[in-house]
Amino acid sequence: MKKKALHMQTLLAHFATFAPKHYEMDGDKNGLMVGTLNKHVKRVMTALDVLEETIDEAIDEQVDLIIAHHPLLFRPLKQIDTSTAIGRIVSKALQHDITIYAAHTNLDVAQGGVNDLLAKQLNLTNTRVLVPTHTEAMQKLVVFVPMSHIEEVREALGQAGAGHIGEYSHCAFQTEGTGTFRPSVGANPYIGSAGKQEFVEEIRLETIVTKKQCKAVLTALKRAHPYEEPAYDVYSLEEPAEQLGLGRIGSVHEATNLNAYAQFVKEALQLQAVRVVGNGDTPIRKVAVLGGDGNKYVGAAKRAGADVLITGDVYYHVAQDALMDGFCLIDAGHHIEHVMKEGVASRLQAFVVQEGYDAEVFASTRSTDPFLFV
Repeated sequence: MKKKALHMQTLLAHFATFAPKHYEMDGDKNGLMVGTLNKHVKRVMTALDVLEETIDEAIDEQVDLIIAHHPLLFRPLKQIDTSTAIGRIVSKALQHDITIYAAHTNLDVAQGGVNDLLAKQLNLTNTRVLVPTHTEAMQKLVVFVPMSHIEEVREALGQAGAGHIGEYSHCAFQTEGTGTFRPSVGANPYIGSAGKQEFVEEIRLETIVTKKQCKAVLTALKRAHPYEEPAYDVYSLEEPAEQLGLGRIGSVHEATNLNAYAQFVKEALQLQAVRVVGNGDTPIRKVAVLGGDGNKYVGAAKRAGADVLITGDVYYHVAQDALMDGFCLIDAGHHIEHVMKEGVASRLQAFVVQEGYDAEVFASTRSTDPFLFV
């Protein structure tokens, strides 16, 4: 089968099914940074930061689109001076028709985003949101599908964002039954003929979806469903409401102490070193993790019952306050957010393959960590 051309807006619309822009925190900068969204793409690269070496890698790899976590243009530019690093980045991107797109705090908040990826890397269990920021109204979708297409429809709904519960995706329930209908003279039925009552063995497929995602999920449903007029129902749910936010808190597999756990963090996140605050013999059972700057959330981690907070860019006086308060910190560095490169790339590549697009999504291989340990 010939592969389809992939439009950038199609890819980003799928990205928005799990990291929509409205998840962003106040004052954040997300979305288009440089270039255009109105083009087809064949090569897409995920990156933590967009530095000049990132652009050079994209040029070497003939990339059409960079999806970065940290915004290139966080503060307004008064001028584009090509003798500066930022000016050269913008200039090279435009010269080589490379679009730069940022997903910052919306990717921090998203299920399966930066903080979930970090929690998974650290083998945390029974995770929940550390700092709630959003509550999503939930809906139940019920659709009736002929047995011949149940796998295709179920996968399409999952890919569009339906059936996400905590650490699980593609959640659904199905029961068998008999569907009946009588096509009119003007109908073009997939099964049956005009004017004749039909009885078809069907599956009742049930799943959940956030209210904001429902439109995209229904579009995917209608595209995958073989019937001219699929039968489906959408019910509003009072509970549960999906809680989203910054950071995650969860349990370790077995109790340990701060010294041993810091060593584990260093190995799990492939770090040369970590900075540790606290008594090395402190028991560690519950762990909070928050990618990037977690200084404002030390108190939230302690109140949530964490024994230690893993984050980056811990300030000197914040560390002193935590030490005096008897709370443990592991400053693993801001660069730990690089887990998003492989995480986002693999998720988008799965969509590309599933939908049969002529494109490839891959992670940048160049480190943008500015620190060396000597």
